[in-house]
Amino acid sequence: MVEVSGSHVGWTFVTNHARVLAAIADNPNVRIRDIAAHCRLTERAVQRIISDLEQDGYLSHTRDGRSNTYRIQPDKVLRHPAEAGLTVAALLSLLVQSESDRVREPGRQASRLAGAGGVQ
Repeated sequence: MVEVSGSHVGWTFVTNHARVLAAIADNPNVRIRDIAAHCRLTERAVQRIISDLEQDGYLSHTRDGRSNTYRIQPDKVLRHPAEAGLTVAALLSLLVQSESDRVREPGRQASRLAGAGGVQ
């Protein structure tokens, strides 16, 4: 998992639930401790978020010894009416990319959108 540097104050575009889901999509065997560090949350907050996601059917897990393997339901539709019809898979396609893409071309997505008229 890629280390997150620096701190942030103020609002952001992505919710903590989306960040946790993206971290799990990046590695289905990830530990809560590692999710918390990556998302800059407490382990207890991550546990609550995972519980929320499981309760509403976005996520499930299987226990293997002392570790969990998570399974995301990619066809599940997002909850908010403004995202009607948008699936978890569509959300994750915006948030999850390979580590090599992050390192090699961090601005690639933004420049591609700008070139297509998607960003003003």
